[in-house]
Amino acid sequence: MIPTDREAGPTALGNGRRPTFTFDAIGTRWSIETDSPLDADLRRELCRRIEDFDAVYSRFRPDSLIARIAAAPAGGRFTFPEDSRSLFGLYDRLAEVTDGAVDPLVCRDLELLGYDSTYTLTPAPAPVRARHARTRPSWRTDVARDGTTLTTRRPLVIDVGAAGKGHLVDLVTVLLRDASIGRFVVDAGGDLRHSGEDTLRIGLEHPLAPGRVIGVAHLHQGAAVCASATNRRAWGPGLHHVLDARTGLPTNDVLATWVVAGDAAVADALATALFFTAPHQLAAIHRFTYVRVGSDGRVDSSPDFDGELFT
Repeated sequence: MIPTDREAGPTALGNGRRPTFTFDAIGTRWSIETDSPLDADLRRELCRRIEDFDAVYSRFRPDSLIARIAAAPAGGRFTFPEDSRSLFGLYDRLAEVTDGAVDPLVCRDLELLGYDSTYTLTPAPAPVRARHARTRPSWRTDVARDGTTLTTRRPLVIDVGAAGKGHLVDLVTVLLRDASIGRFVVDAGGDLRHSGEDTLRIGLEHPLAPGRVIGVAHLHQGAAVCASATNRRAWGPGLHHVLDARTGLPTNDVLATWVVAGDAAVADALATALFFTAPHQLAAIHRFTYVRVGSDGRVDSSPDFDGELFT
């Protein structure tokens, strides 16, 4: 099975009668639901913005800036677009609050476990992985950041997957608002952001029973909800995409998380961070509510979570 970028829910529970612009980009299915059909110029602008993002941050295309960093034998100085300030700033905070468990340099470990750009889905031999573990890089020690410029000293494989898709949802949201689109739902493979006075009911997909939900979140004006789960992008026993960057191994304590926050980048990032870090520690850097399913099947949630849980 080739993993997909669709996480375990959330899914908007609605009548689906509003005009929806759907397309495939960055390896997942997008839908943008609005009151009126988007005009052709805005559609092209949205697609162009997503393509520009992919050309910078994708680790799956050889012409991206990320690929250049991975191929630089002695490292170098690499300048990113202005939007990278907020994205990399978020990773700075995540690396600190999770004690290095969430780190965009975990990507090489993902590749060695088989989740590489060609989807080999076959782990490298143990001696190869052990050799990498002895020199495993860290965002906090192997990358120097000055605003939008990263300086490296050796080839590094960067993966912004923990927050990147949510960040791109936020960038798309800005374009819609700049075009005076007041009511919309952006859904990028399960990373949702909502604008409008109505409240959306969002189904939280059961991590062990796709097609069923364990509850419903109520999503209000301007909020975002993102999820992460170990049953998605999984390719073998104990092999999935949620890795602890300190060990380079998949985590096994949590099955799924959902986070509601003021923007999608934060919701996306914290949905990953909750696999490793207590909610009260994450609350020190961002406001959010959450639902989390442990590997023992137990469900815990924020005291102020706005929604319903069925288990």
